[in-house]
Amino acid sequence: MARVGKRAGRPAKSGPEGRFRIIGGAWRGRRLALPAGAEVRPTPNRVRETLFNWLAPVIAGARCLDLFAGSGALGLEALSRGAASVVFVDRSPAVARTLAGHLETLRCQQGDIECADALRYLARSPTAFDVVFLDPPYRGGLLAPTLARLFEGAWLAPAASVYLEHERGIEPPPAPPGWHLFRSAAAGQVRYHLLRPDPGTAEDT
Repeated sequence: MARVGKRAGRPAKSGPEGRFRIIGGAWRGRRLALPAGAEVRPTPNRVRETLFNWLAPVIAGARCLDLFAGSGALGLEALSRGAASVVFVDRSPAVARTLAGHLETLRCQQGDIECADALRYLARSPTAFDVVFLDPPYRGGLLAPTLARLFEGAWLAPAASVYLEHERGIEPPPAPPGWHLFRSAAAGQVRYHLLRPDPGTAEDT
């Protein structure tokens, strides 16, 4: 059964009500409900398809962190495609309960859920992750400070990948020293990027 940590934090992301679909891997085609009473914005199918094409060489066996988890679409997609584990972090108790139910329904033991504010979570003693999904609520001004907190601690494995998503009309935060935007793309109002270490800084996979 998924572990749900008891922490406070920030509201979930806004978006349509209903269901979302896992688009690849062992659970391909499974449709899961969005949390009742919580506003969430699942990353669109087209964006997830491109992102996981980018991550295909590294997702199997990866330790993942899904900050501002919301629907959990990114973390669940990672687990479906062979990630070793995912920690889902979101403030909303409704989100935490729904994600725990999804993991139970999918008979998945590789997910942990933290009902926590993302910035407060990153103030804890760090654990190194191979892949981090960073998709804060739009227009909240949280992308840059969360990314900075992520890099201030030892949250990233040497060859980690960090996914950034934000709304159209703003620029992504500058890459920290030793890192670069490995991939960037756009779909409708969504802008998204994959941040990776510079070649030679860590083994490039």
